[in-house]
Amino acid sequence: MIDTELYEAKTLYPFQEQTVISILSELKENGKDFNLLFQLPTGGGKTVIFSEIARRYIETMKEKVLILTHRIELSVQTSRQLSAIGVGNMVISSEVKEIPKDCDHQCFIAMVETLNNRLNDDKDFIKGVGLVIVDEAHYNSFRKIFQFYDNANILGVTATPLSSNKALPLNDNYNKLLVGESISSLIECGYLADADSYTYDVNLHGLKIGSNGDFTVSSSDVVYGNYFMQEKLLFAYEEVAVGDKTLIFNSGIETSLRVEETFKKRGYPIRHLDSTFSDKDRKDVLAWFKKTDDAILTSVGILTTGFDEPTVQTIILNRATRSLTLYHQMIGRGSRRLPKKARFKVIDLGNNVRRFGIWQDFLNWQDAFKFPDRFLEARLSEAEDLEFEVEFEFPRATSEALKVDMMIEFNIKEVYYECVDNGQKGKDAIDASLENHYTAIMASAEDYFHGLELMDMLRDHIDHRLKHYTKCITKSTPNYLKYITETYHRQLRQRLRANLADE
Repeated sequence: MIDTELYEAKTLYPFQEQTVISILSELKENGKDFNLLFQLPTGGGKTVIFSEIARRYIETMKEKVLILTHRIELSVQTSRQLSAIGVGNMVISSEVKEIPKDCDHQCFIAMVETLNNRLNDDKDFIKGVGLVIVDEAHYNSFRKIFQFYDNANILGVTATPLSSNKALPLNDNYNKLLVGESISSLIECGYLADADSYTYDVNLHGLKIGSNGDFTVSSSDVVYGNYFMQEKLLFAYEEVAVGDKTLIFNSGIETSLRVEETFKKRGYPIRHLDSTFSDKDRKDVLAWFKKTDDAILTSVGILTTGFDEPTVQTIILNRATRSLTLYHQMIGRGSRRLPKKARFKVIDLGNNVRRFGIWQDFLNWQDAFKFPDRFLEARLSEAEDLEFEVEFEFPRATSEALKVDMMIEFNIKEVYYECVDNGQKGKDAIDASLENHYTAIMASAEDYFHGLELMDMLRDHIDHRLKHYTKCITKSTPNYLKYITETYHRQLRQRLRANLADE
């Protein structure tokens, strides 16, 4: 049985009331052949808003409302909110095979897969629907339902109006996007907590991009499951968030279990949660998390939607993602405002802030809706692949043998553009880079042969830097990269021999 414990009815905030009026007006003015997409940040109260829309639609239009979700938790949450405002409703769970003939409910909530199965068996499973509301509308699984309700309006709601499949843009199914309040506006008006972001450069070499466009779980487990990344996570937590109720997002289960083990060894209160947990075990973990002030919950995927724990004080992104939607979903779990919680913390261990900007940044969602490819490319170009995104991390042996600070401070891209701006040749940046490596080796080399050993230790760093250089120039080929790399190593050896061979 589904727990339908009543919520206390929530009074709409002024901006929510205006949103309800605007959406209902759009639907009324444009008629049945019109689908509307509504964007509002996580924490802005989408469920409260579309539940009130459902109530008023049923009262004025005298037609049924169908609400689609992709998880049972969201269905139950919506059912409770509807009941709280006096809307009789029925959740179509996997246990519901048919709707009783004496059912007088005007509102139904269903998970997309369950409803699709029922509609394929009986296209009139739910008749008389005038409005279909789609929660988390950026997921593509909902499209299969639309064919059964081509005479109804469709209202999609989402925090990020970007399709989960770039090949199937949302503007294929929605005629218009209505943009709600921005994150910064909701913060300024006191509806959302503000975020303090703490970023830590991490070496993401080894991550691989999968068919869905995001980094694969298997490669993420390899990168984030190692000792050094676990130590970096622990360091970041101890530097920023000790004592905070903390939610850690991981890409894979193996990583999350290692996180739990690492923190337990240090005596911190931590539990792990993933989608393989039974309902009972999941409820037990979440109940523990809710009542424990300094609890740490390390999780995989399951808490990005349908989870609301306002007392969360710190969000840790212990993963990298190429999904702007997922980025906002994870951070949004900490944005609930409380009387004693005006701010929360975000610890980024995946170079995500560098990739997408800070969570509070303005985003042109109309541009995202109308031109999704252009919008994404501006933030995450396919050419800007992982190899050129990550910072180079010197191995410990290299850091001990050489003074690496001067090499870290040298940015080949900045030097290149400085040369061009000053009317010099772009290739002068290569000469400056060689001088930088030469100076670093000379500062530690005891003789010529020791200098060659140090140069060999820098081979990966030299390659990494030269690859960045080739990204700056308009015409570059693999052969050109090979040429400048071989030339660079030869010239560096020659300079070392000229100054160290006689010592």
